[in-house]
Amino acid sequence: MAMSILKLRNLSGLRSAANSARIGVYSRGFSKLAEGTDITSAAPGVSLQKARSWDEGVSSKFSTTPLSDIFKGKKVVIFGLPGAYTGVCSQQHVPSYKSHIDKFKAKGIDSVICVSVNDPYAINGWAEKIGAKDAIEFYGDFDGKFHKSLGLDKDLSAALLGPRSERWSAYVEDGKVKAVNVEEAPSDFKVSGAEVILGQI
Repeated sequence: MAMSILKLRNLSGLRSAANSARIGVYSRGFSKLAEGTDITSAAPGVSLQKARSWDEGVSSKFSTTPLSDIFKGKKVVIFGLPGAYTGVCSQQHVPSYKSHIDKFKAKGIDSVICVSVNDPYAINGWAEKIGAKDAIEFYGDFDGKFHKSLGLDKDLSAALLGPRSERWSAYVEDGKVKAVNVEEAPSDFKVSGAEVILGQI
């Protein structure tokens, strides 16, 4: 009898692991962002700042973009990273999405978005430097409120970066999170790349 119960428990655990792999096993426990979360409700009143030059910022009267404009009625892949001009972000994370942009379009994705705890002017210069602005939409989270609302904020003072974010990715349909992946450490690049999220769409 005891052996039968043990086998059932093991089978249940394996099924749970398989289901987690399908929907995004890589979500960390402390994050508020999970499958089924309405991302706009999780960050009420929060807006992002589209990457732009300083002159464009002035001409737009420093406008921001509500989350509902970004997510509602759309299929969106979004990934967050610790900061513009940093190593893994520039050399691996953004390039993975840039090189797979046609595959995302083929799957009906309306937009692929990169967000970072930076002002929109710094992230604009960085996006232009790495040649990714035509393929990916870049947004700044200048005060970190977006990431903090989602439980994805991270203190990276040890690397002289101050308050930043985890490295993560998510697939969102009409504001609802369908899959989310968060790296164990911001320096890691194992689960937040384009190849993983493509398999979750």
